[in-house]
Amino acid sequence: MSNPYAAIYPPSGKGHPDAQQPIATAPPPGMFPVSQPHPNAAVTPQGGWSPPNTIYPSGLEYLMGLDYLFVNQKVELLEVFTGFETKNRYAIMDVTGKPVFYAAEESDVCSRLCLGSARPCDFSVVDLNGREVLRMSRPFRCDSCCCPCCLQIMEIYSGNLLLGTVTQEWSLWRPTFTVRDATGNPVLIIKGPIIRFCIEVVFKVKSLDEKQNVGVIQKNWGGFSRELFTDADRFGVQFPRDLDVKIKAVLLGACLLLDFMYFENRS
Repeated sequence: MSNPYAAIYPPSGKGHPDAQQPIATAPPPGMFPVSQPHPNAAVTPQGGWSPPNTIYPSGLEYLMGLDYLFVNQKVELLEVFTGFETKNRYAIMDVTGKPVFYAAEESDVCSRLCLGSARPCDFSVVDLNGREVLRMSRPFRCDSCCCPCCLQIMEIYSGNLLLGTVTQEWSLWRPTFTVRDATGNPVLIIKGPIIRFCIEVVFKVKSLDEKQNVGVIQKNWGGFSRELFTDADRFGVQFPRDLDVKIKAVLLGACLLLDFMYFENRS
């Protein structure tokens, strides 16, 4: 049976991994519930997610018309040749391969040396003009089923305005996260696979009742040399076009959190 999420990524090509660009593809059939309400109908939550919100923080207006984001971590040569953990940098692109934002980690040397992928850090997300549009904060937390009271969290801000958070839920078998809005109310659920050591790793974004598939966050195979010698990863994020822009930004934060928690370590 073919992978229903394979359309998120283009076929692998030759050349440097950073040179690859996504190919515009239509979402797989049945990925999202189709809803076309009557023009005069009252606005109510549809499909398990919040209704569209036309009020958004400055700098995020470009996310209004998007249903795909591609996150490509930059390969750091110092890290490749020395093994020294450097600050992560990401290019965030739309479905055509056009850059939308750039994200850069902010952390200290001691945290990177002593705590590795568990280190506390912030991410500054800037637009093409270098203006910061998002700030993401990841405090130092545990990631263990033995410590259910101090699990991972990512907070997403626009300036001083909290847009939402991604919180890890305690689970013995599979990664589970809750996407929350600015008031702390749950909005979506993220379910990861039980086995994460495969080429294409898919985290499903679901409605709170888990009956609707709202989208996916997928880690894509970057090639043998990239996977073996670096911790530079590539992700695709898919969500409904009419999803609240602030929640789209929170899902982007979820993507960076998943990268640190599950794909940053290299033996």
